Amino acid sequence: MGQLRRNPINGQWVIVGGDSGSKSPEEFEGEKPVRDEKKNCPFCPGNESKTPLEILAYRSDGTGSWLTRVVPNLFPALQTEGELGKSGVGVYDRMNGVGAHEVVIEHSDHEKQLADLTDQDLEKVVWTYRDRIVDLARDKRFKYLLIFKNYGFSAGASLEHSHSQLIALPIVPKSVKEEIKGAEEYLEYRDRCVFCDMILQERREGLRLLDENKYFMSFCPFFSRFPFEVWIMPREHQADFGSIRKEESGSFAQLIRATLARMKKRLRDPSYNFMLHTVPLDGSGTDAYHWHLEIIPKLAQIAGFEWGTGFYINPTPPEDAVRWLKEVTV
Repeated sequence: MGQLRRNPINGQWVIVGGDSGSKSPEEFEGEKPVRDEKKNCPFCPGNESKTPLEILAYRSDGTGSWLTRVVPNLFPALQTEGELGKSGVGVYDRMNGVGAHEVVIEHSDHEKQLADLTDQDLEKVVWTYRDRIVDLARDKRFKYLLIFKNYGFSAGASLEHSHSQLIALPIVPKSVKEEIKGAEEYLEYRDRCVFCDMILQERREGLRLLDENKYFMSFCPFFSRFPFEVWIMPREHQADFGSIRKEESGSFAQLIRATLARMKKRLRDPSYNFMLHTVPLDGSGTDAYHWHLEIIPKLAQIAGFEWGTGFYINPTPPEDAVRWLKEVTV
């Protein structure tokens, strides 16, 4: 029999397991990443003219060649120029699509994905995220910054070369508000951070703990919505990713690489999405919230039941997911 499991952050319920038993890695179909020709790839060295003008780059000492590069998205969801122009149309409200949409080209090597990088190279990617968040936070039109990655065709990727994206929004998304509201209600009732309590319990029980180091831990949440969903979270209370310290960024990169390497080996290189959740730029929820990275392999489809109810059906309990992911060395 499956279980109903409640997310204490936002009150969302998840159905875990079921009468058919726990679904193993071998029961999910493998998928190859999106393929494109290296010579025509706009993200490869030598093809810099195929992207908009560079915003930021980390370069090799002495050679001048770039390792990590940030450019505006060629087809942005939001435009940097202009005013918000908020207005009402009867019962509706609207504003202009003002924001920022950037691409972080994570490495110059066309063949390497995040799971294949060294911890040192991935740390440069993490620090690039931090630098762009700190810079964009100065624009008072922006209320929220989201970093996300789509890997593989079914996850929404259109280019193979390893990259992630950053979008600055003029509003705080509803899902973020709901998460913060749930965390603040927990703090008011128990005088503790719900995320910190989750960390203590996961470390104490060890049933869903995947990896940990000095500053971070990775685990499959008790209320995992999807098979092999993994969260990476700082072990001490931190609400704003932009405040990550230099000595912490390497530890964060280490767990990102280890998690993605485990998924690549054990789940046959699945498509995946990851999203970095942090506090809004006005600092609301700082006492209650805890920034974290959510990694979701694309192994199950969202269908009518999920869309209609907000429930998720997860055929692989997180306790089994952790056990299977730990079977591979990284």
